[in-house]
Amino acid sequence: MSLELEIAQASARLIAEEGMPWGPAKQRALRDLGLPPRTALPGNELVEAALREHLSLFQADTQPAELHTLRELAAQWLERLAEFEPLLVGAVWRGTANRFSDLRLELFADDPKAPEIALLNLGESPEPGPQGRDARGQELQNLVIWLRPPPGFHQPVALHLAVLDPRERRGALLPDARGQTWRGDAAGLRRRLAESENP
Repeated sequence: MSLELEIAQASARLIAEEGMPWGPAKQRALRDLGLPPRTALPGNELVEAALREHLSLFQADTQPAELHTLRELAAQWLERLAEFEPLLVGAVWRGTANRFSDLRLELFADDPKAPEIALLNLGESPEPGPQGRDARGQELQNLVIWLRPPPGFHQPVALHLAVLDPRERRGALLPDARGQTWRGDAAGLRRRLAESENP
């Protein structure tokens, strides 16, 4: 086994079993494996492949249902925030989510404060999320809402909302070289939900 794959598998275990974010999981994997901090880290695609394998081996009896629940929850929020042309990103879209996963949506608005105002009008209490930057290096407005545990879950689900310039949405749904998309809209998510209900 290559060192890169070993790190990816250790990272995947931490993501699947402890809910660690990917970056910290890779760093922790280095420490757990006794490797130097400057060791080259595996790319996200390799970690994702290792994560899919881990889930199929160790969580096959629970993960599909947890993913379905999170996708249903995401569909509700895509509908609630439809005015901002939201896209679902991350593990819930890609199919690697489990009970530890967060929901991640990208919203698009000319006024970065508009989604926060809309959420307040919906009776929600958004909190400031981690700072980030968009593809052009501009500071992002990030919000977090803590959602009540859905059926079968024992902890709240964090809904992360990144507010982007509408120009960032162009080309966002194009597939990569392997035909995979990194984000999806409400229609795409509905198709995935229907596929899981009617395999």
